[in-house]
Amino acid sequence: MYPIIPFLDTVSTYQIMALIGVLTTGFYCVRVSKRLKYDDTDTIVFLLFTSIGIMIGGGLLFALTNFSGIIFVLNNLHLVNSWDTFVYVLQAIFGGSVFYGGLLGALSVAAIYLRRKPERKYLVDLATPGIPLFHFFGRIGCFLGGCCYGIPSPFGFTFTNSLVIEANGIRRFPVSLLEASFNMGLFIFLSHCFNKGKYKDKLLYVYLGLYATGRFFIEFLRGDAVRGIWLFLSTSQIISLAILTFILIKYIRYRSLELKSSNP
Repeated sequence: MYPIIPFLDTVSTYQIMALIGVLTTGFYCVRVSKRLKYDDTDTIVFLLFTSIGIMIGGGLLFALTNFSGIIFVLNNLHLVNSWDTFVYVLQAIFGGSVFYGGLLGALSVAAIYLRRKPERKYLVDLATPGIPLFHFFGRIGCFLGGCCYGIPSPFGFTFTNSLVIEANGIRRFPVSLLEASFNMGLFIFLSHCFNKGKYKDKLLYVYLGLYATGRFFIEFLRGDAVRGIWLFLSTSQIISLAILTFILIKYIRYRSLELKSSNP
């Protein structure tokens, strides 16, 4: 594919697609905010804060999935004997990003922000469709870069210049394109629900439930083990199961309270 922009040899296609995703998502959220006559400044500030959570969370989970690299560095600290080496080590450990880490980081920051400004809770529903919209562009970037490659398959693409060496030379299932399509479908569905006023104050849970379910099964089509394997499941599959368990508990509690209020 095309991992590096030819005339910008230090900029990856993933970075370009991620930037397009950020700008498109920001444009979408601000446009919706204006249409509903909300303060678009609040929307922009909220998006900026959650973006910080995305960067921190994505980097931390990337480091966790590459825990062996951290152990190697800790056992060889004597080799980190210059500033350049130190920067190189940090980039190797924290330089990548894992979507679920970014998502959890964004949700954590959003929770802190809204605890201080609860009157802006409406921003959660407004911004929720933007999550799969951003992710759509990110997965296109993954495909172009060849980083999140699929299992060997007679139907697919053969990477020839992926920066991940083991991805090259084998026809692989286009799992990144499948997830990109899945995310675009989620965006269309969630934006429709938001416009129709469906799932008010619960749209984020709808997204999390749908995405976690889809991601759990999509992971079986992934061929890269770098994302971490724990007890025969990938890190993302374990997180998906945790999210679905959390949503199920929330739903049971919600139904219980609903029944109590209808039967005093």
